[in-house]
Amino acid sequence: MVGSETYNNLSILLALIVGVLCLLCGMFRLDFIANFLSRPILNGYLNGLAISIIVGQFGKVFGYDIQSGGIFKMLFEFFSKISQTHLITMVIGVTAFVSLRLFRRVLPKLPAPLILVAIGILIVNFLGLQNQGVRVVGSIPPGLPYLGIPVLDFHLIDELILPALGMVLICYCSLMLTNKSFASKNGYEIDANQDFYALGIANISSGLSQGFVISGADSRTAVADSSGGKTQLMSIVAAITIILVLLFLTEVFTFLPITILGAIVISASIGLFNFQYLKRLYLVNKGEFLLAVITSLGVLTIGVLPAVILAIALALGRLVAKASKPHDAILGKVENIESYQDITEFTDTKTFPGLLIYRFDASILFFNADYFRNRIRTLIKQSKEKIDCVLLDAESIVYMDITGLDILTEMESELARKGIRIFIARAKKDIRDTINKAGLDNKVKTFDSVRSGVDYYFKDRN
Repeated sequence: MVGSETYNNLSILLALIVGVLCLLCGMFRLDFIANFLSRPILNGYLNGLAISIIVGQFGKVFGYDIQSGGIFKMLFEFFSKISQTHLITMVIGVTAFVSLRLFRRVLPKLPAPLILVAIGILIVNFLGLQNQGVRVVGSIPPGLPYLGIPVLDFHLIDELILPALGMVLICYCSLMLTNKSFASKNGYEIDANQDFYALGIANISSGLSQGFVISGADSRTAVADSSGGKTQLMSIVAAITIILVLLFLTEVFTFLPITILGAIVISASIGLFNFQYLKRLYLVNKGEFLLAVITSLGVLTIGVLPAVILAIALALGRLVAKASKPHDAILGKVENIESYQDITEFTDTKTFPGLLIYRFDASILFFNADYFRNRIRTLIKQSKEKIDCVLLDAESIVYMDITGLDILTEMESELARKGIRIFIARAKKDIRDTINKAGLDNKVKTFDSVRSGVDYYFKDRN
């Protein structure tokens, strides 16, 4: 049951397991997960997150509760309870928000949130507004949590492993979304693998101090960013300040109005919007723009992690669809220079009767190998002259898997029966090694350049 000693102990054990798993992920360098978070996804995440955070704070500013949920659910609840607005709370909250925006424009170097918190505490305390319905933070137990391992039933570890793995994925993706978004926004680099270690140590520390599973806090990161925080020193100062508050100033914050905290979060979250980048996406790449919009809508409706997983799946699907039918070209010799280029891009190219010089601009893998073969078949059929040799420019072919190798082998046999030879030019060492291991080196000639292949073709034909 929630709140019971057993429940609390299991929460602590889960935090410790998540921390250990994060450290293991760091050791095995599983940070590649973060590579799937593209900039359009990050932009969509931040925009959606900003709207979600802002709407989630409306209730605090207006003086009534709004349950967390999808954006439409929260908006419906907000407007359905608008008659419950506490006037004094709303005035304080709106005044605080307007003041924050003015401070940002006129006196950006002043710590406006701290000033407003102090003013809010003084006003509530002297006027007794907490007795007139203004919600305050209330009593905070003084002192620091004790460190140690509580009595835990370690036999439950097996049952917690799968939930812990899910929590690792959720915590890391949430952390990296926030980290990469703000890194992109402010122009600095992050070490994705190092963050696994940081997350692991943080969760182990949380468990040892009787806490629960934790991750990065996007709303507090937004507040820190809007306050001008640039380095880890800000977190150290914040931690020291929290310790001092817990030891000596808990009574002071008893009178802090929650509406001011809501106004601070809303003001900070406005800075998360990046409509300029969204506009750039629309102008440059409609597909990436749509991906950003879908991510934003997903964050607002189905939640952060499902939305990001959906966006990543769509991005990978789009990538695979493009990679399955990559760009290719028939090459011809450009007049007056020893260069072979795409005949559709250069008007002064010369092709050679009987020789098809073909470039495939991708690796040959299981999902595009058939397309590669069908394109060569089609080009041979469409040629006005009878083709007796195909010269493949393999400069763009970085990798060839076993399916691609099998297709190349089958194609060599198929074309050989028709009296058509295959030459390969500019193949990388790995591709040449793959061809040699398959025994194709006796059937397919390789050349260092397209020019060498063309010269050999004419010399051999003559």
